[in-house]
Amino acid sequence: MDSSPSLTLFPAIDLRAGRCVRLRQGDYAQETVFGDHPAEMAARWQAEGAQWLHLVDLDGAKAGRPVNLDALRAIRQAVQIPCQLGGGIRDEAAIRLMLEDVGIDRVIVGTQALKQPHWFRSMCEAYPGQLVLGLDARGSMVATEGWLDVSQTPALELARQYVGMPLAALVYTNIANDGMMQGIDPATLEDMVALANLGFPVIASGGVTTLDDLRNLVSARRRAPSLSGAIIGRALYEGTIRLADALAINGG
Repeated sequence: MDSSPSLTLFPAIDLRAGRCVRLRQGDYAQETVFGDHPAEMAARWQAEGAQWLHLVDLDGAKAGRPVNLDALRAIRQAVQIPCQLGGGIRDEAAIRLMLEDVGIDRVIVGTQALKQPHWFRSMCEAYPGQLVLGLDARGSMVATEGWLDVSQTPALELARQYVGMPLAALVYTNIANDGMMQGIDPATLEDMVALANLGFPVIASGGVTTLDDLRNLVSARRRAPSLSGAIIGRALYEGTIRLADALAINGG
């Protein structure tokens, strides 16, 4: 396991109606539009040094199937760096569409991992290293259906079901923090450490607001080397974090 303190940073591009937006706590009624041309935003993050992009099809998450295909294809044509995508990946047809047609490098599955664990295991075996388990939680309980439903399943319990599967990574989002610009709270940080100590490469999502949040994640990585990445969304768009500064503090 890589013991270096460096994290992979993922600028986020959330898509709704073909535009680049951010929501607060996953609430579709609390939307801020940050750009009408997501492909230009993607090219900007690549030019500023990003090694990966984190894409979210918000319409897809709500509809249960990929929706923003034109925008996703435009992003893929605009950048050479790899992209991961979440939102509306509920069946194998959607997985194949993204990986084989659109050219996404890996896809994030959340809802179906909770609701159809046998299916998700079979997909992990069929697409080794190309699926990411998306754990979205409120109060450490898994949320599904584009965060519209909160289950009674603890995130850690769901993750344990998939220990040993050939997953590319696990993305953990605390909905309460997402888009709120309030930082990552200590309890969420401990959840991430616990998940990383199961052996998954864990990507932190939701709440990265200042460089101190990144410093806290880098510090936590020393306790849990599998804590491997961080998604940064609203903070980049509102300027509380500059990507260059984030990359510098993270060791490149």
